[in-house]
Amino acid sequence: MRTTVAEHLAALLKRHGVEFAFGIPGGDWLPYMDAMRRAGIRFVLVANEASAGFMAAVHAWYRPAPGLCFATFGPGATNLATGIGGAYLDRAAVLALTHEQPDAMAGRTVQMGIDHQALMRPLTKWSVRLGPANIDAVLAKAVGIATAEQPGPVHIGIPAGIAEAECEATEGEPASRPALAPPEPRLLASMERLLAGKAKPLLAVGPGALRFGLGPLVEAVAARHRLPVVVTPMAKGVVDEDGPSYAGTLMHALSDRVALTYSQADIVIGVGYDPVEFNYEEWMPPVPLVSVDPTPADIDPRAYPSVLSVGGDPRPALEALLGLPPLDSAWDLGAMRRRREEMFAAFLPGKAGFGPLAAVAILRELLPEDGILACDVGAHSHLLGQAWKARHPYGFLISNGWSSMGFGVPAAIAAKLSMPDRKVACVTGDGGFMMMAGEMATARRLGLPIVFIVMADRSLSLIRIKQMKRGEDEGDTALGPAGMPGMGNVFGVPAVTVGDAASYRAALAGALEAEGPVIIEALIDPREYEGLVLRKHR
Repeated sequence: MRTTVAEHLAALLKRHGVEFAFGIPGGDWLPYMDAMRRAGIRFVLVANEASAGFMAAVHAWYRPAPGLCFATFGPGATNLATGIGGAYLDRAAVLALTHEQPDAMAGRTVQMGIDHQALMRPLTKWSVRLGPANIDAVLAKAVGIATAEQPGPVHIGIPAGIAEAECEATEGEPASRPALAPPEPRLLASMERLLAGKAKPLLAVGPGALRFGLGPLVEAVAARHRLPVVVTPMAKGVVDEDGPSYAGTLMHALSDRVALTYSQADIVIGVGYDPVEFNYEEWMPPVPLVSVDPTPADIDPRAYPSVLSVGGDPRPALEALLGLPPLDSAWDLGAMRRRREEMFAAFLPGKAGFGPLAAVAILRELLPEDGILACDVGAHSHLLGQAWKARHPYGFLISNGWSSMGFGVPAAIAAKLSMPDRKVACVTGDGGFMMMAGEMATARRLGLPIVFIVMADRSLSLIRIKQMKRGEDEGDTALGPAGMPGMGNVFGVPAVTVGDAASYRAALAGALEAEGPVIIEALIDPREYEGLVLRKHR
């Protein structure tokens, strides 16, 4: 059956499970918008193309299908590149579409004309140019590459002017997420030999464990062999943070206390661990490493000569560990529990003043257990990465691979669109909020009940702390006086400013029951950060 490129592309995207298209349209995009609407794909207009990339990535975390984002020529594509970099280093399956100059103008000097293929190639797993004759093959390959381990973005350039060209429609089956082979038996045997005689194995769990749903297996292995578990920030929620095996989050606030546990390890078992957050060398003692992940371990072999990458599907490796006789563990889990409890006690707010500790504690109290918190990048992210007890997978969203300021606001919007029955909140600094304030118009237009909490300390606190430690002038990172722009709202979203715990609690309780988005500007004392973040961890 003959159809148009726009209609066929929209039908294929829908067949592959795409639900939303995030972006800002150009004129050449209009036929695709219309075709997607008729195919059942919802177009979400954003304020900045970077947000489109972040939203597509977060949506992909909640779905087996890739997220979809779009930008037009030149500046649209360069803006989108920031969000695509997030999908690349935060490991999210995303299809990024951009319009490109038509074949007749290739290599010519033209308005908004840059080489999108060259731009996107370093930020994606694959970049390709679409044509009327290769739509099926390109899309099937793109989905397969995007969803394969490690998941990431694929860029598809669409030449301008082909939307209404005729092409042949097909009814082929959508590509499925590539299956992983089980690990080789010899590698499982090697893992067992490495563990023999070890007194203090440690489980280091990363975001791959979330993707594979390994939380219950990790907890079972830890319980059987009496092993501590440390997690990376992007893996929060994979295990119970009040459970007997939980030792803390790596490399975030009070990480020196977590180091009191992991520094005792005589072997580390990395489960879904991704060095894009922290290289092993940044924290791991000089002991053998067993990497349970489809991707080979990335570690300096000169410093760590004993490394075993099990590879393949990680589940059989954990099942093999679970099937071993209980190890002769020398861990003092009671002492570890006391260290953990003392660490969490240090996050309890004092009675004087109003700082980030009170803001976080009250939010954890009022946000439902099944709620979702999107965390922007900044000093508050180092605090939340340790202090926030995540209760379920993908209940705590953070960009710790790309680590881009501005992630929090679009992440919260995508989370609410993906999980409409969950309460969603965002914690951002005033610097990060300034970057994405335009998305308040998006949240309001979509009628999304999200609470945006701005930790307003009038500076780039994380950089200010680094300046302070170096004895440098802190004035250049000041953001000016507190106060949101506008008359009690930002792009129509009501904004309330609070400066004490009681007012904050009342505002938050009301905002969580509101029918639309609400901004809470929390005027915090940032001095609490100074004793909590950027502590030595080795």
